[in-house]
Amino acid sequence: MSHSAMAPGASHGRVSAAPCLKAAVIGAGMLGLDLAERLNASPVLSCALVAGRQSSASALRRAAQLGCEVSTEGVTAVVRAGVDVVFDASSAEAHPAHWAALASADVLLVDLTPSSGGSMLTPTVNAVRAESDRHLSLVSCGGQAVLPVLDAVVQNSARVEDVEVVTTVASASVGPATRNNLDEYLATTGYALQQLTGGTRPKVMATISPALPAPAFRAQITACAYGIQTRALGDAVEAVARAVRQYAPGYEVSALSVTGDLVRATVTVTARGGRLPSYAGNVEIINAAAVTLAERYARSREVGHGG
Repeated sequence: MSHSAMAPGASHGRVSAAPCLKAAVIGAGMLGLDLAERLNASPVLSCALVAGRQSSASALRRAAQLGCEVSTEGVTAVVRAGVDVVFDASSAEAHPAHWAALASADVLLVDLTPSSGGSMLTPTVNAVRAESDRHLSLVSCGGQAVLPVLDAVVQNSARVEDVEVVTTVASASVGPATRNNLDEYLATTGYALQQLTGGTRPKVMATISPALPAPAFRAQITACAYGIQTRALGDAVEAVARAVRQYAPGYEVSALSVTGDLVRATVTVTARGGRLPSYAGNVEIINAAAVTLAERYARSREVGHGG
């Protein structure tokens, strides 16, 4: 993952005089419905279509109540819709076919599945690529939680090795597609860690917790980093947490410690506002990042077209 300045945080309320770019969402699960709501609150994007399958009819009815057109024809309906941005919240297995169907169209495809097919982006790390790349990968919810902190570690040490990430997520916030894609989640998140840190042995583990009350989304980071600038690292982590809160207000680095060459950090994310329960920080962090990147793309098009 290449590094660049952070993206501006997502804003709410339609205040832009420029016309909104039309967006479609593939997938009508928890991610897809939350995306539809976020898009309709965006100043530069609007939800034109939510496309699912016959089995998602009840969820599509909820999308229709949000004012979106709906279809059970999946990507076929998206191709016909003539939208500017497509968010894929389906599954890692389905995503390559969706990209194949849309590759020749003039659209931005934002992949929220762990398929690893597009350019891996995180708003605080390399958001500028959203202005030029047409196929974006959001890595995973775990990736969006930990990559901002690990980027701060990389920027404030000489070398990083042996990164380990353990995520814990409430069972109630994990749908069937996510459960079926756990292997892809672990592999894609690990690959993103390796690309960012240069470490050769990243380890990623995930726990789906059935505990009640449902726990908030949490990610624990352990990294072996040489030549750490401890004070600078603390300041950098505080700064990046503030930057992430611009688009995901429930993001917190709740613990950070440095012992010799060992860095440990804990990130917690709670969902705030909207229809999501507070424990669904996993949905909050990836959806907020996806919309933030798409808004950056939309604003770059306004500039490019003289808007």
